[in-house]
Amino acid sequence: MRTKIVAGNWKMNLTFEEADNLVDELMSELEQITLPRDVKVVLCPPAVYLEMVSDYAGDSYFMVGAQDVSEHEGGAYTGEVSAAMLASCEADYCIVGHSERRTYHGESDQVVAAKASRLLEHGLMPIVCVGEQLSDRDAGQQLAVVQRQVEGSLFHLDSNQIQQVVVAYEPVWAIGTGRTATAAQAQEMHQHIRSLLAAKYGQAVADEVSILYGGSCKPSNAAELFACPDVDGGLIGGASLKAKDFMAIINAIIG
Repeated sequence: MRTKIVAGNWKMNLTFEEADNLVDELMSELEQITLPRDVKVVLCPPAVYLEMVSDYAGDSYFMVGAQDVSEHEGGAYTGEVSAAMLASCEADYCIVGHSERRTYHGESDQVVAAKASRLLEHGLMPIVCVGEQLSDRDAGQQLAVVQRQVEGSLFHLDSNQIQQVVVAYEPVWAIGTGRTATAAQAQEMHQHIRSLLAAKYGQAVADEVSILYGGSCKPSNAAELFACPDVDGGLIGGASLKAKDFMAIINAIIG
């Protein structure tokens, strides 16, 4: 059975006090429900809050993820954060290849692939993001664009490694815009990604990989998206900054 995941990407938001209050509120809410064994909640705060969130996670129902990692093992890379550092902060997951990193920082599939490998070397699970721009979709190239990203970012891994990876499909045109892919559009792309994994690694392996939807998922559409057979949860942006909204999405995946 595939793991269902609701991961909150806080991006560059919240002061320390605000972050502390949010985690405290989430813990109070999580204590009132029972998470099924196949459902995981992941909080991905800015790096400076990782230790604080990890301290909470030791006594709660969620896991901890970072928002990025260096492709380098260590050394003279001012401002970078290594996989070893994340592991030492007791992180479990790390987002790589987010569209904002690809767009604003020029990260290529090669860089994303290197980051994913680095994380796996240190026992962290990469959440590897793929997704098309609006121009790609308007040109009918969305399947080809995502295929190139999946192959370039993931296909250097072996069948054991790929099962330690989470894929997040994020239509770039639906991030922070209020627009959301329809459930049918999300399912089509998730099925496409799983078919690519099956062609490379076999269907049994592909069926073990969790694929998340990451484009303006919110309480009003979460249940419909999560009902799709190949949508295994969400990488949540803005809604993860409000405890009530994030809990509504968690409850949607519990069903």
